[in-house]
Amino acid sequence: MARATILLPSAVLVFFFALSPLAAQTARETPLTVEKIYGHGPLMGSLPAHFAWSPNGKELTYLDGGQLIGLDLTTGRLHVLVSRAKMAVLDEASDSELVRATRSRYNLSTYFWAPDSAHLMFDSAGRIWYYGLHSGAGVQVGFSGGGARDDPKFSPNGQYISFIRNHCLMEVNLRNPLTPTIDLAPTPSAAASSGEVVLNGEVDWVYGEELDVQSNYFWSPDSTRVAYLQMNETNVPRYPLVGWLSVHPRVDFQRYPQPGDPNPSVRVGVVSAKGGRTRWIELPVRPGDDYIPRFGWVDRKTLWIETISRDQKRRDLYFASADGGGGRRMLEIKDNKFLDENYDVSVGAGYIVLSDWTSGHNQLYLYSYDKNKPLSAPAKEVRQLTRGGFEVSDVYKVDPENKRIDYASNQGDPIEQQLWQVSFNGVRKQLSAGAGFHVGNFAPVGGAFIDQYSDRLHPPTLSLCQAVGKCRVFWQTHALDPYHLRAPQQLEVKARDGTTLYATLLLPAGATDPASVPLILNPYGGPGEQSVVDQWSYDLLFDELLAGHGFAVLHADNRGMAGRGRAFAQAAYHNFGPVQFQDQMTVLNYALAHYPQLDPKRLGWWGWSWGGTFTLYAMTHSSRFRAGVAVAPVTNWLDYDSIYTERYLGTPADDPGAYRVDSVVNSAANLKGRLLLAIGTGDDNVHIGNTVQFIQQLLNAGIAYNLQIFPGKTHSIRGPAARVALYRRILAHFERYLMPQVQ
Repeated sequence: MARATILLPSAVLVFFFALSPLAAQTARETPLTVEKIYGHGPLMGSLPAHFAWSPNGKELTYLDGGQLIGLDLTTGRLHVLVSRAKMAVLDEASDSELVRATRSRYNLSTYFWAPDSAHLMFDSAGRIWYYGLHSGAGVQVGFSGGGARDDPKFSPNGQYISFIRNHCLMEVNLRNPLTPTIDLAPTPSAAASSGEVVLNGEVDWVYGEELDVQSNYFWSPDSTRVAYLQMNETNVPRYPLVGWLSVHPRVDFQRYPQPGDPNPSVRVGVVSAKGGRTRWIELPVRPGDDYIPRFGWVDRKTLWIETISRDQKRRDLYFASADGGGGRRMLEIKDNKFLDENYDVSVGAGYIVLSDWTSGHNQLYLYSYDKNKPLSAPAKEVRQLTRGGFEVSDVYKVDPENKRIDYASNQGDPIEQQLWQVSFNGVRKQLSAGAGFHVGNFAPVGGAFIDQYSDRLHPPTLSLCQAVGKCRVFWQTHALDPYHLRAPQQLEVKARDGTTLYATLLLPAGATDPASVPLILNPYGGPGEQSVVDQWSYDLLFDELLAGHGFAVLHADNRGMAGRGRAFAQAAYHNFGPVQFQDQMTVLNYALAHYPQLDPKRLGWWGWSWGGTFTLYAMTHSSRFRAGVAVAPVTNWLDYDSIYTERYLGTPADDPGAYRVDSVVNSAANLKGRLLLAIGTGDDNVHIGNTVQFIQQLLNAGIAYNLQIFPGKTHSIRGPAARVALYRRILAHFERYLMPQVQ
């Protein structure tokens, strides 16, 4: 396998292990196979992972090939910061399947810079290592227990390391390593004796999955106190996750609130770095209902806390004294359907920056407050910083000192993404160049940033940029060049209400005979995602494989998905099926009308997660699809989690009809075509009960089905053996039921 090309700024060095001419010729002559794509790691090689900037902004680091690479911004020198051998010692223990899957799904890093930019912290299966870059030596300073969300951190002054262990917030004093680990926020004895389930500073499953919460505690700027979220999950129902691979099956219970169930009760407290009594902040949050998705420090004496109502129609930002007591509402945002799900907020130096889609598209807004007396008055809106018919997606960096914000947006083209900067007075400039999709990562100080650029045919290229137009590539790969991937046809189709729908169609090479090509639809379809974009996706390789086997592949983004504004997204409000399916049929009919080589009698559909649900919806609401594959589908919206489902459908008491009509388990008896279901028994996101309940309805109706179980696998069905088995099965399913010889 070809390794990446690495080019450096200034003195350019190249590390390139190319395919030999014979190997390159073989690659050109050998078509893609499931084994090539999924059997031995990424065909293109592994993209560098977990980029981090040193606090002084002088070094960029990332993991690549089992070692920690450093890029010196001053000299442009690329060097091995921690060798593969040392990394193996620091990471000799193995994590469980669930921990690995969780870290991968949420991109949780295992190393962290110390504030002095001279030390690192490594988190290896719960062992916390303190590593000196100058000495090249590490010492274990703590043990978290090995959870995926043990969330280790340095205090701002570098004196303490904190982490989560057994649902409690722990602290280690690096200046006195002989001092025992301190439990800053222990579970009260009364709660423990009564069987209460209390998480102090720990992120639970539903907050991590649906509110994008990656941490629930934060050090004060002066390192004297810690603010943390306490979650009481006592009343949250439990779901059993059964491990079937041992002689005596193991049952782990997951706290998982479903629609209408009690949510975790949450409150924010502040504790001294020396331990002691927690001071609680009093906010008008309904216990077991409302959410606190974000919070942090305004200054060393003041907290900011964001709250979201359970129906996700109201968003409030409060300031409160760190000494406890009540908070002051600084601003509020409302929507009559549901809010945009980006709840990030930046607060500091007298300014508040957040995004909101009140104008019809997600845009940036600037507010101000009295930085000397933060609690003296509500925040004032200074201005809407961005404006237009486009979406602001990620906000990478807010710099109050220089009064500017670095962010990403699809301004100019709804299927692309560029990097932008806007000043506090509203002046915008584009930082990236080139059609396609750009993802940024900005240094904490200075103007340097990484531009991760890709398009549909080319995997990411990584460039280090010191200023606009001054970028040098430091990582790229040509490993896929010999396979001559082909760009799909770009389609634009009008929905019934006139909305433009974007789609792509990949046809087999040279297919021109009328009705000679079976067509497979592969939409996602659900909220919060935009899949038809000019961005590299590893799934393109499977599309190319299907095309090599004679199939055409159609992707379309329907109303109810993301990236196209509030009205487009809110088409999913109390509507989880009809409008989405209508749009897919509109695009399908367009493709059949404009590409006569497609056979309207040999149609297939497949998808994963919401896409798997969509497969079942299509096959139970239409007789047009001869075959379908549903991977990890939600079959009953009563079975999915509260935060996600209630955002769109309300609670079951609010709209029981939507839950009944939009849940495919209730239409299973209408299934047409040949169905393959696939699920991991350890799926902690879409539980296996969804598949079991759907199968029961098929049995009741006397309908045959195919089933592929993956023991112990979670929602992503990770691992070469499992992925090869899954994609082989998908390919075989469509070959059996959609090829011409099948009558």
